[in-house]
Amino acid sequence: MFISLFLQECPSGIVNEETFKDIYAQFFPQGDASNYAHFLFNAFDTDHDGSVSFEDFVMGLSTLLRGTIQEKLNWAFNLYDINKDGYITKEEMLDIMKAIYDMMGKCTYPVVREDAPKQHVENFFQKMDINKDGVVTIEEFIESCQKDENIMCSMQLFENVI
Repeated sequence: MFISLFLQECPSGIVNEETFKDIYAQFFPQGDASNYAHFLFNAFDTDHDGSVSFEDFVMGLSTLLRGTIQEKLNWAFNLYDINKDGYITKEEMLDIMKAIYDMMGKCTYPVVREDAPKQHVENFFQKMDINKDGVVTIEEFIESCQKDENIMCSMQLFENVI
């Protein structure tokens, strides 16, 4: 569905961030998807030129759907490492979590508590920040994810779908 909207909205095969946000918002009309779409766009914009080609988009999706566990985890880490410095900070993770909660909307049941994004970040760092230095490296991220059965199951979820 997203692929057909991509091609419909961008027949040139190139999408800029605003159009990407508009497309993504159609899937989450109950909330504000713009911040999460911004982070997602940056993850797909691998050369950081302000646009995503259809080829780049499909390659990213291919990684998420058919890549190895290592490739999927690298892609996820890249999404969370907003400033691309090789570390996930609590601030970066909080920005992502707030964006996800905003995207899901205020009409969830049960109602999401106001401190839910912050609590999610604290849980994430408790599990992922192995050496307790306040940041999560790619090595810590991959090691922690591989030890978590729920994360591993979610990484394999789509492998048999396509």
